Amino acid sequence: MKIRELLKQAVQILVQNGIEDSTIKARTLMQYVLKKEKSYLIINSEEEIKHEVEMQYSHLVQELIQGKPLQYITNVAEFMGLKFYVNENVLIPQPDTEILVEEAIKEIKQIRKTKPEQTIRILDLCTGSGAIIIAIAKHFEMLADNNIQYYAIDISTEAIKIAEKNAIFNEVKINFILSDMFQNIKEAGKEKFDMIVSNPPYIETDIIKKLPKEVQAEPHLALDGGKDGLNFYRIIAKESKQYLKVKGKILTEIGYNQKDTVTNIFQKEYKQIECTKDLENNNRMMKCHS
Repeated sequence: MKIRELLKQAVQILVQNGIEDSTIKARTLMQYVLKKEKSYLIINSEEEIKHEVEMQYSHLVQELIQGKPLQYITNVAEFMGLKFYVNENVLIPQPDTEILVEEAIKEIKQIRKTKPEQTIRILDLCTGSGAIIIAIAKHFEMLADNNIQYYAIDISTEAIKIAEKNAIFNEVKINFILSDMFQNIKEAGKEKFDMIVSNPPYIETDIIKKLPKEVQAEPHLALDGGKDGLNFYRIIAKESKQYLKVKGKILTEIGYNQKDTVTNIFQKEYKQIECTKDLENNNRMMKCHS
């Protein structure tokens, strides 16, 4: 079968099974199995595909239908213009989280303006693939600001391995620590942090099984925020102050319907709380400071 024919067939099958962005996903899978760029598929659309490659491609199409995310098949996810290795051990970075990174970058630049010689220290809780902290570090590496120290923790050994791999690939230096939240943070030294960023698990336990198949394929450890989805916000609010410098800030992603409940949690410890909306006008990020 020709590339053009196989692509057309795949798109039809994906559409029939309710898979969104079927054309893009069919093409991406073809690029993956052929190890070619998009332009190759266009120029060589009449090329005959070997039988074994056709079988591999058809198998991957079926994996999509069964709910396996495209990024787990190709092991590639894009975030903030960077590429990250991902598999079933880490969440797939989402565009909504870019709001958090952009705000963190703004805050760090503000610190740098007022304290140009200061070493800035940033901590990422529940780092997963490392996308947040790596995107921040890459931005300042490109600005030649080398006086920033980056730390990131995760409870998952496999997630830490993936995050380390992504840091090497994106050529940034991050100090990764295997830790259940703040438990092993002493490894980061006695000095406190200027900022803590986090995209913690925040989905209610009973809601996870009702999510789309693709989301359910992601690690539940990184999704499950407890019965009410707020367990990790309680930990961050209660324990973070002892690790923050004076005027230090917390930036954390929240669920679209969690603004009021997360605000109530942080109000017990922090005076200033601001919420930022994402591109779809949903409440998405909370910023807290004294």
